[in-house]
Amino acid sequence: MNKIINEDVLKGVDKIDDYSVDLILTDPPYCLGKDYGNDSDKRSSDEYLKWTYKWIDAVLPKLKDSGSLYIFLSWQYSPEIFVYLKKKLRMINEIIWDRRVPSMGGSTRKFSSVHDNIGFFVKNDDYYFDIDSVRIPYDEETKKARTRSIFVGKKWLEIGYNPKDLWSNSRIHAQDPERENHPTQKPLEIIERMVKASCPENGIVFDPFMGTGTTAIACLANDRQYVGFEINKDYYKIIINRIKKYNSCLSLFQQQDNLVRGIRSQPLFLEPK
Repeated sequence: MNKIINEDVLKGVDKIDDYSVDLILTDPPYCLGKDYGNDSDKRSSDEYLKWTYKWIDAVLPKLKDSGSLYIFLSWQYSPEIFVYLKKKLRMINEIIWDRRVPSMGGSTRKFSSVHDNIGFFVKNDDYYFDIDSVRIPYDEETKKARTRSIFVGKKWLEIGYNPKDLWSNSRIHAQDPERENHPTQKPLEIIERMVKASCPENGIVFDPFMGTGTTAIACLANDRQYVGFEINKDYYKIIINRIKKYNSCLSLFQQQDNLVRGIRSQPLFLEPK
């Protein structure tokens, strides 16, 4: 566990035991002609769907009976892929990610596409799901407005509301400090929500297309384990560097925290008068 494998997932997937992972979280190529350093996103429609069905069949056996799957897709192919997945898993949600694309430019022959489709699937009815870990807190003004007797003591008022199936999170802009050299990098905030909600602490998240390693960082930050594949050597290096950077920052923070704790634990001696 906690390993990134620089290999095609279809060639290396047998390295992962069946029924061993709690969550499959994947952001595969969309077949929109993006440049990932190879021709993985430049297939014909038929080739793309055949390839997608093939890797889905290869990774699903790795999922525990209580496991879940999230898959990022575009509207062009989500209908076909969702139908295929529904033959094998139970669909819980179609989540729409509003990328908050600025209202400027765009096509004059159609409505501008500003969202991604995310499918949330589970293996069985007793799937793991921790809604409390991803609730969105109410602001103080809302809390104050709901102080009527019928709301007093309500759990949801204190800990926040359930995220809806429309997620409005800005895409990662070129100037964003989180940005890496990758054309379709996903925001850490979105990945963390999936990891916290659908994988227990110390559970295992499997990402067949790691990209820049955002899934790994989300796991490290939230006490989960990870395993994944990335075929592109340059992206693989980005992932390893991100993990090293995260671990270095975490180590420095822990050292500073231990230093502060040590100072606070020292007895206070006063000079005698």
